Amino acid sequence: MADVNRGNRPLSPHLQVYRLPIAAITSIMTRITGHGLVAGVLLLVWWLAAAVTSPAAFACADWVVRSWIGFIILTGSMWALWYHLLAGIRHLFYDAGHGLEIETARKSSVAVIAGSVVLAVLTLILFFAL
Repeated sequence: MADVNRGNRPLSPHLQVYRLPIAAITSIMTRITGHGLVAGVLLLVWWLAAAVTSPAAFACADWVVRSWIGFIILTGSMWALWYHLLAGIRHLFYDAGHGLEIETARKSSVAVIAGSVVLAVLTLILFFAL
């Protein structure tokens, strides 16, 4: 017999209904930050390539790097680097079989997020202090 209510029910839990655990969010963020690091690397490579090309090319690249958009890209890349590093260290512990319990994974996820923010702020403080 046909199920008449089949069309009214969702087929699977959707993101509007299902809340991702923090460990899943940090895993997704690790992939995003890995790809996001490319923006900072491209900006730095362009800046270095312009430095050996000509004074006019370097002036243009240096202006972009020193502008507010360059600051945002480099600061975001610096945070992404710290985040990706800490998440990679956490993943090494996972590979060794440590921290796989749900509560431990939740705590390590929070530690990765908080640690990356703290290290990024400390890096900015040290950068502007020098």
